[in-house]
Amino acid sequence: QRHAYKKGDIVITKLGLPLGASAIVEDIPDGIIVADLVRVRAQKIDTKYLCYHLNSPATNAYLNSLQGGATRPRVQISAVRDLPISAPSLKEQQRIVAILDEAFAGIATATANAEKNLKNARELFESTLQSVFAEKGDGWVESALEEYVRFIDYRGRTPEKTEYGLRLITAKNVKKGFIQLEPKEYVNPDIYDEWMTRGFPKQGDVLFTTEAPLGNVAQLDSDEKVVFAQRIIILQPDRKVIDPTFLKYLLLSEQAQRVIHDQGTGATATGIKAKLLKKIKIQYPASVEEQSMLVKKLESLETKCKILEQLYKSKLNEFAELKQSILQKVFAGELH
Repeated sequence: QRHAYKKGDIVITKLGLPLGASAIVEDIPDGIIVADLVRVRAQKIDTKYLCYHLNSPATNAYLNSLQGGATRPRVQISAVRDLPISAPSLKEQQRIVAILDEAFAGIATATANAEKNLKNARELFESTLQSVFAEKGDGWVESALEEYVRFIDYRGRTPEKTEYGLRLITAKNVKKGFIQLEPKEYVNPDIYDEWMTRGFPKQGDVLFTTEAPLGNVAQLDSDEKVVFAQRIIILQPDRKVIDPTFLKYLLLSEQAQRVIHDQGTGATATGIKAKLLKKIKIQYPASVEEQSMLVKKLESLETKCKILEQLYKSKLNEFAELKQSILQKVFAGELH
């Protein structure tokens, strides 16, 4: 049965991305593959050698060159059957596998260490952020969010989009702590005054997504004119009482996120009603100067953590590229 697999078989992705990725079935019970996969059972060729060959850049590029599909990339099973495979003697195959196994084991160890360090860098900032709002000191006060924060609500409005013009920011652009450029959408500049009747944002204002996703928070990072729509509330704190960046960190904290999500409703996409969000209690130092000091501490640590994250992400990319480079050389006959 061509859809059945057993331990030692190779499975190849033939539908969707990544296309042509291959792996040997290990440590899982025998079963049936899904339609996205092709099962390959090695005959007269070393299984690990074949799997390495299938994952080599040249073979993968060849398979991808045969792809079709209007919505999802795909290749036909016949294309997999007809893949050109070069195989030296079995002894040479095993020698190549031994070399690749040793090289890839070293890369796997380095990759695991980089992934662990990347996770630690992220958790360092998260734990510090949590501690700031868990260990509130003397001089902290409490109020409802609406007491010192103005809400400018652009939910439920969608302007007509154009190929260029003023930047349109929707919930899709607001991530946890930053505004993502993609997707880039625009509206006609002539509609700005007519559209922004609910209020004009200022640089530093806090952006809050009310659903899909709920609770993403970022700051408006530019003084350019931008248009808002779709599931976004702009929070404008009284800057004599609450520092905007402090408010951003406060709303990103685990404590605030828990309260926000506890207030969320919805069967398919969890969201929060503005009237409930306004009543959420927040705690903050009564002194704006103390808020600013905490902001500087958090910004400094966040910057350092992001530098570390980029370093470890770069290392992970380098390790992935190194694996492909080694496979390329091996199957181009450059291994001696």
